Amino acid sequence: MDTLTSMGLFVKAVESGSFSAAARSINLTPSAVSKQISRLEDRLGARLFNRTTRQLAPTEEGRAYYERCRQILADIDEAEAAVTELNAQPRGALRVNMPVVFGRRHIVPILGQFLERHPYVSMELSMSDQFVDPIAEGADMLIRVGELKDSSLIARKLAEARRVVAATPGYWKKNGKPEGPLDLRDHNCLVYSYLSSGNTWLMTDTKGKEHVIEATGSLTSNNGEVLLEAAIEGLGVVNLPTWMVGPDLEAGRLVEVLEEYAQPEPSVHVIYPPGRHLSAKVRAFVDFLAEHFRERPLGSAV
Repeated sequence: MDTLTSMGLFVKAVESGSFSAAARSINLTPSAVSKQISRLEDRLGARLFNRTTRQLAPTEEGRAYYERCRQILADIDEAEAAVTELNAQPRGALRVNMPVVFGRRHIVPILGQFLERHPYVSMELSMSDQFVDPIAEGADMLIRVGELKDSSLIARKLAEARRVVAATPGYWKKNGKPEGPLDLRDHNCLVYSYLSSGNTWLMTDTKGKEHVIEATGSLTSNNGEVLLEAAIEGLGVVNLPTWMVGPDLEAGRLVEVLEEYAQPEPSVHVIYPPGRHLSAKVRAFVDFLAEHFRERPLGSAV
């Protein structure tokens, strides 16, 4: 029996005035309680009770030990109650690491809604396209887009989006639209170098046949917004997710081609360290994001 349990048993014995009453309150036999108290006395090297057939009374040492034990147990109860209360009400600094472009376009604009809903929470944002260890970085959670690395972290999918091949109407008018994926070899493809697949574009037709294109062109960048701006200026063809190019497709600044060919979908995940208890602030933000992306899916062009 551990120290805290022994303390609790001793306090019950003092307050109930007998081993029998203490035993009934914790569903033990009187002999089991007596043995545990004897072991406690042996460990402490002091007699805690004066025992008679008619009375159980604490000794002077027992009375002093009782007062300290009672205070310690009360402090523990108070500490646990305080933690429970804190977990019930989201509060404190929430540290979130997220990709630069996705965070700026889709997370930052909705932070006001979350903070208004949870006034005791503050946000600390770090923006990085590199996958980081949330524990080492001191982050409560990560938001990541794309393929996840194997790890012991917990991941929850928030949303999915399509990748689209697009360029300006002027570019297509000048260079012609591709009739199939392999025709992209004759176009100026703007390559996103940060993808694990590099310049390889994988497309699957309606019959399930895969088409692999090694995209080449005059511009390569590790920043999708750079490629998007270049495409809007008519420089070439981009292959980017709808959450980035959706507004430009809707406005007609870009025109999608090869819509019938499917590509790997860049899923959005929230990631956090494993543990039995998820803090209220993290749970609140995860639920908020899930609700938001459920109501406004990234898979559409808007």
